Amino acid sequence: MSGVALAAVAERARELMPRDRVITDHARLRTYECDGLAHYRVTPALVVMPDDAAQLAGVVRACAENGVPFVARGAGTGLSGGALPHADGVLIVTSRMRTVRELRPEDQRAVVEPGVINLDVTRAATPHGYYYAPDPSSQQICSIGGNVAENSGGAHCLKYGFTTNHVLGAELVTPQGELVEIGGAAPDTPGYDLLGAVVGSEGTLGVVTSATVRLVRVPEEVRTLLAGFESTDQAGAATSGIIAAGVLPAAIEMMDALAIEAAEAAVHCDYPHGAGAVLVIELDGAAAEVGAEYDEVERLCRENGAFELRLATDPVDRALIWKGRKSAFAAVGRISPDYIVQDGVIPRTALPEVLKAIADLSESSGVRVANVFHAGDGNLHPLVLFDDSVEGAGQAAEEVSGAILDLCIGHGGSITGEHGVGIDKAKYMPRMYDEDDLDTMQLVRCAFDPDNLSNPGKVFPTPRLCGEVPGRHKGAHPLQEAGVAEVF
Repeated sequence: MSGVALAAVAERARELMPRDRVITDHARLRTYECDGLAHYRVTPALVVMPDDAAQLAGVVRACAENGVPFVARGAGTGLSGGALPHADGVLIVTSRMRTVRELRPEDQRAVVEPGVINLDVTRAATPHGYYYAPDPSSQQICSIGGNVAENSGGAHCLKYGFTTNHVLGAELVTPQGELVEIGGAAPDTPGYDLLGAVVGSEGTLGVVTSATVRLVRVPEEVRTLLAGFESTDQAGAATSGIIAAGVLPAAIEMMDALAIEAAEAAVHCDYPHGAGAVLVIELDGAAAEVGAEYDEVERLCRENGAFELRLATDPVDRALIWKGRKSAFAAVGRISPDYIVQDGVIPRTALPEVLKAIADLSESSGVRVANVFHAGDGNLHPLVLFDDSVEGAGQAAEEVSGAILDLCIGHGGSITGEHGVGIDKAKYMPRMYDEDDLDTMQLVRCAFDPDNLSNPGKVFPTPRLCGEVPGRHKGAHPLQEAGVAEVF
């Protein structure tokens, strides 16, 4: 990358925004060398912090004109390395763009900028009787821009769906620096589903500068149940039994003994003593419906071996039950200096078998694994623990992480449910998709970003340049031959 090109982008950024928003000092640049996945670190060449969409679009336009790669970053809480900087590129930090542009409870809509904190959307909507449903565990610090990029989930996505189910429109800066609107306030905008392509694209198709999100009515009643079990097998069986009975809780979360140990050390959540696993089950809706569902859930938990049940109906007690679960990822730092968070998905019915296989893998490798996850939709979050100061420990943890993802794929699941592919899981993509699948995905990316400047090096396992698709140097892609696609 030419130093002249980067200098030109830096100079243009200084023209667009105050000079203190353009960071070139190496010590300050290192602040941004990783996201929540600290195992990967790259120091960016330049950091800019725009205040609005016009400034951001101007920086991206300068990058496009000078051939400089760029990466967008919000709060930096991502767990797949999706916001890992480019060593020769620009890191665009959106954390100053924190305006709730519109709040329209009468339409159940809000328009928010990418730096708005997830939980702040709910705080703004609650006085009007509404809230924002997608709730990652990091919701007190993660921002909407990153949620949109990664299609983030959360505990309550079992019932309410992921970010993509709650984003109706977006203002997007394309990789060429053009500010465009996609989607809208209507439930189903006519034309190509460009919004569906952008949500979850991990910043590879452009940078979202605002999102129109759906607000959900605050339920009439909420009950949160904490159930202690002797084993994850029992907790998994209770989860399957609840769903099979036709009950759809707002959330069903599971933690195993090691995750409980970490949470107790960190936040003293007072979960059932001696539990090999706990379930946090939340029911919400009309009072009569919640009452009937609770009776069924309590029965199924007891039938599957629950030795202790605690019910919370007021916000204070509910928050105490959720405290251990919401703090689990950070809490693991109390029992291990380093860890890798994985994000595989499996069918609910495979939970006992896969959790046993993970336990066997942990025992045979000598690498500890703590499990905390969204049991209701089979989204596993195994935390692979290691000490990077010990030679070879990091590599052993990587191997265990990969083996866990192989388990998920082998049981009909996926390598990611909500954290994204980023740089961490890109090498596992060929285990799920063949070359034709990957080539087709690349056609979509190239349609938006033919110069491969927007968050390059993420999602795809190898450099796949537009117009030169690996494995297809001789002849066209099948979609091109069919006349329905074009490579730029």
